[in-house]
Amino acid sequence: MRKGRRLGFDVGAVRTGVAVSSDDGIFASPIGNIAALEEVPQIVAEYCPIELYVGLPLSLSGKHTASTNAAILFAKYLAENTGLPVRMIDERLTTSSAASLMRAAGKNSKKARPNIDAAAATLILEQALAMERSGTTPGQEVGEYL
Repeated sequence: MRKGRRLGFDVGAVRTGVAVSSDDGIFASPIGNIAALEEVPQIVAEYCPIELYVGLPLSLSGKHTASTNAAILFAKYLAENTGLPVRMIDERLTTSSAASLMRAAGKNSKKARPNIDAAAATLILEQALAMERSGTTPGQEVGEYL
């Protein structure tokens, strides 16, 4: 496993959830949400990641959804403006899984909504880390979607 932090992003219509991994890639934690692309350079400068992962929202059948293009455009922005490798991770069901985890923790779904995006980013990042630990290259390069 390569040393270095990674950032995970869950792109939403209102906000984008962000998560960061430990330096050794063992675990991921939510760090919050961003509302604008202009916030990305500050996060990248603060955490100094070696790679970025963006959730790729697909339908259960694997087809593109209305949200897919927004995620691809966000990933393209990251690749062009950070100089870091950006990989797309299939994120089917991560938002609903994050919401279920919040409910199981006793959180009100309306009040927890801002936290769900960061929790979904954490699930995306954990998925990528698990793939990397198993020796599999996580997801696909953003260039494959352009």
